[in-house]
Amino acid sequence: MDIVVFGAGSLGSLVGGLLAREHKVTLVGRDPHATEVRESGLRVGGEFDFRVHPNATSDGNELRADCAIVTVKAFQTEAAAEQLATGEFDAVLSLQNGMGNEEILAEHLDSPILAGTASYGAVLTDPGTVECTGIGEIVLGARKGGGSEAARRLGTAFTSAGIETEIAADMPRRLWEKLAVNAGINPTTALSRVENGAVLSGEANEIAATAARETARVARADGVELTDEDAVSAVETVADATVSNVSSMRQDVESERKTEIDAINGYVVARGGKHGIETPVNRTLSGLVKTWERENE
Repeated sequence: MDIVVFGAGSLGSLVGGLLAREHKVTLVGRDPHATEVRESGLRVGGEFDFRVHPNATSDGNELRADCAIVTVKAFQTEAAAEQLATGEFDAVLSLQNGMGNEEILAEHLDSPILAGTASYGAVLTDPGTVECTGIGEIVLGARKGGGSEAARRLGTAFTSAGIETEIAADMPRRLWEKLAVNAGINPTTALSRVENGAVLSGEANEIAATAARETARVARADGVELTDEDAVSAVETVADATVSNVSSMRQDVESERKTEIDAINGYVVARGGKHGIETPVNRTLSGLVKTWERENE
């Protein structure tokens, strides 16, 4: 399969590298990373140890492939969609954090838009090098739920490249569950500069669990069945599986980059407001991270 990975940061480079063992892959990323990959290949380390030689470019316009996988930050989705709209793809899969990405892609693209989640841990350590900090799985399916032939074909491509993959018919619920995990873990670890495992106990556990419960209540108001218990359990399962990992939001804060807080805790607050649901912990976490962003612009 011919695949474009749009957003070759940590996760995009890892997924693209894994896929490049079996498929023709083009990574779209920033220099100097894109140039290093193009000239010397991509080294995948950590839980893996191999080098592949995908195509790589910093220009995401007028590309054509069987599938585009979008892995940019949530606040970059619209710009990515505008560039992808200049090309041609049989399907487009979002493997992004936060909510609302699929809707933005659908507004700009005629291709079927698939939703997905990825639990692989990844860190881009140097230009041309990505470390896998934890092996997980990719779950994908139709963004509004139900069956999808495009999802089945892409799932087969992922599996053939040795990636643990599940095709799901309940992606709306999966996305809200992932949102609960991110709402609990990401800002808590980013603000306190701790690894994911810190949310398994003490004050951090109560903060993360409450943020997840608030998210579940908003999900149910939005028509998605996600219990408080399932949301909290998902946070604890992910934290336990990624005890030593550094969350993507903590990576952003430590690198003084803009975070995805608006598409995570900010989304919970906004949707909760539409339904008349108070989300005080998510509001506090969002406010603190946004205060940090304003002071570090």
